[in-house]
Amino acid sequence: MDSTVSMTTSRNLISDYYDLIPAAVARCAPPPTGASGTPSFAPAFDLPALTDNVRDFFAAATAGWRRLGEYGGHPIQFLDLTGNPGTRTTKTFASLVMVARAVEHIRRTGEAIRIFTPTSANKGIALRDAVGRAIEAGLVEPDQLSVVVLAPAATRHKFRQDRLAGDPALRAANPLLRYVGGAPEDVKALGRAFVDKYAAEAYDRHGVNLWYSLDLRNYLVADAARAAFEADVSPPSAERPRWHAHSVSSAYGLLGYNLGRDVLEAAGRARSTDRPGFLLVQHLGTPDMVLNLRYGGFSRAKMPAYRLDPVRGVTVQDADPRFPAVTDDPAEVLDPTFYTHEPATSPAMNELIRRFGGDGIVVSRRECLERYPMLRDWFDGDRPMLPTDPDELREWSIVMGLTGVLNAIDRGLVPAGHEIVLHGSGCYGGSDFVPAEADAEVSTVDDVAAAVWAKP
Repeated sequence: MDSTVSMTTSRNLISDYYDLIPAAVARCAPPPTGASGTPSFAPAFDLPALTDNVRDFFAAATAGWRRLGEYGGHPIQFLDLTGNPGTRTTKTFASLVMVARAVEHIRRTGEAIRIFTPTSANKGIALRDAVGRAIEAGLVEPDQLSVVVLAPAATRHKFRQDRLAGDPALRAANPLLRYVGGAPEDVKALGRAFVDKYAAEAYDRHGVNLWYSLDLRNYLVADAARAAFEADVSPPSAERPRWHAHSVSSAYGLLGYNLGRDVLEAAGRARSTDRPGFLLVQHLGTPDMVLNLRYGGFSRAKMPAYRLDPVRGVTVQDADPRFPAVTDDPAEVLDPTFYTHEPATSPAMNELIRRFGGDGIVVSRRECLERYPMLRDWFDGDRPMLPTDPDELREWSIVMGLTGVLNAIDRGLVPAGHEIVLHGSGCYGGSDFVPAEADAEVSTVDDVAAAVWAKP
């Protein structure tokens, strides 16, 4: 194993590729945005001009590219999307673009916007960071732009003190709500129901547009810049076949990258014959995309049967190399960020893998821990990423991703001669932030309404 670490090449994935965003929007063919005061309201995809304060706002959108090393004859490169210390996840990029769209709408119409985002954690953290950055940069006033975050109780350990939490007035206008009802994924339905019920009242009584932000296009257009960055610093070629690996819940990042490839190829800046394949990495709590890729459905009955190893005290299987060989619990939740069941994006990813190659693999916590010392060594580069104690880790995306890559290589799932690009979509530990408590616990639409319109 070669673990030589190269120097990092950095870019700003928004301001350096600003012209790519409207081209990506055009390929997405978004429908007209909903009118003000309606449940379908969304600002247009127009962005502000790149003035100095807008560039300051986008300054957090940094990404890095470097060679990690070689394993089993496969070179491994690393696309680091964790450069923003306010988030340490890839959700920074889409959140900054969304808030920039909101800023442009506010400037053009004078209407206030309150973003509403159900989230497992990282989308909400990033939107709060982006709203705080917009206010700090002087792009909007606090009464013009705000965000409501609705997250399941299982991810309470991920939320942090930030610009919005540190000021009483900003905290009241930007509440963090903890869902204490049913399944974590139910935050999406609850958020949708709240906006459907209260959008008109929010506009008529408070002069605020509620924007329900869970639209795939919001993320695709920002993630498209990954392909342009790759084309600049390490373009793929058919002579050196490549797979892109990503820890996924719905694979928005890979779909966005693919959109970027579409844009580059249409502009003659890349060749379709060089399009990389994709390796999906998931955990046992939600292995839905791997199941769908392999079997065409989401039934967990297709998972291999695990048996107890009484000597080691763990469960094991050797029937399917795409699932963990060893785990403490076949239903474990390694990271609650990855919480989507039956994602609607599975058919699109399946088709991309059919056309361009790839596979899927599921990892367990025990497998990640067995690899952890080696992973720490690999990532000990320009900015050490992993805490010494894995129990300090609060976001497992990168550890999951590289563990999946190494397992896939060991099990012969990666074809000979292929290199891997790991999308580093998230990594942070408990010492990287000060935890934040929720402003209210909710389980119903009326609970949400009471929290959102509460007075400080």
